[in-house]
Amino acid sequence: MTGWHASDHLVTRYADGSLPESDAWSLEKHLECCGGCARRVSQAVRATAAGPVLAGIRKAVLTDVRETARTDIDTAARTSLHETARTRIGAAARTEAYKATPAGAPGAAPVAVPTASPAHGPVSGAPAPARPAGFPARAARPGALRWPSAGPRTVRVLWALGPAVRGAWLPAVLLVAVGAVALAHGAGFAHARPWLLALAPVVPVAGVALSYGPHADPMHEITAATPSAGLRLVLMRTAAVLAVSLPLLTLAGALLPSTDAPNAAAWLLPGLALTLASLALAGYVGLRAATAATGGGWLCAVLGPVLATPGGPTDELGLRLSSYLGGAPAQGGWAAAALLSAALLAARRPAFHFLEKS
Repeated sequence: MTGWHASDHLVTRYADGSLPESDAWSLEKHLECCGGCARRVSQAVRATAAGPVLAGIRKAVLTDVRETARTDIDTAARTSLHETARTRIGAAARTEAYKATPAGAPGAAPVAVPTASPAHGPVSGAPAPARPAGFPARAARPGALRWPSAGPRTVRVLWALGPAVRGAWLPAVLLVAVGAVALAHGAGFAHARPWLLALAPVVPVAGVALSYGPHADPMHEITAATPSAGLRLVLMRTAAVLAVSLPLLTLAGALLPSTDAPNAAAWLLPGLALTLASLALAGYVGLRAATAATGGGWLCAVLGPVLATPGGPTDELGLRLSSYLGGAPAQGGWAAAALLSAALLAARRPAFHFLEKS
């Protein structure tokens, strides 16, 4: 059972047949694992004009089932008598064959056959007797040995995270990280870290924008109609984006030469705060507009004044990043912004059921 339940309005529209087909599929899938909603939907349907018709169909089906069950029971009883007789005759024949096999003969039992019921096998702890010559070997039970495979939950998680780690975003992250390291060590550019720190907070924001919606997921129309859609799926894909970008960009920053710029991990809190702010804002304006606003705002605040500086932009960038990212006050401000964004995101959770549905 999920934390989502059908509203009264949804149940009423389903009962009178006015609910869209995709939403009706979603509700029917939810009813398979939620008894409370199933009872409510059943009561609503019985209250409509289709109720008497369904009651008549149900009575006819139950009558047919009872007649079929009675016939099957009679047939099974007769079949059971024949099968029991065959089983006992076969067990007696095998026992006599074991006893008649001379000791030491090929395939002979090394010890006496333990007394046991044919239905329960040999006595516990007794060695299994060898099969006499001429008796066919027992076929291996199908499926007895199998390589471990991914369970249904693993499959669902991989399916849910798919759009977040495929497409052009992942090569772009690798290009930023590897390109910065190659530029610093291959081309001798000693000021690569400030530029990496300026771009790093925008990378997860861009990944979130490219991980949810019809532009990113070919199955988005089906996905958006399921009870698992909405904030839950958005957070799962956001977590996949952060799990890839945070360690990769931080490691790349640590490999760059140290300059006056902040340390390689100084961008983590700003990146997290911008990502949460994008998700919180998405509840009002949509995911793509929200990520464009937060990511574009960061780039304008950091790179805009730097590019307009007539002198060396790298030195100015290092100073500006030090004021934005360096020191306890700046990091404390980003932590507070992340907590505020998370609280706003939780408050706007219902809005994500209608996020990017068109």
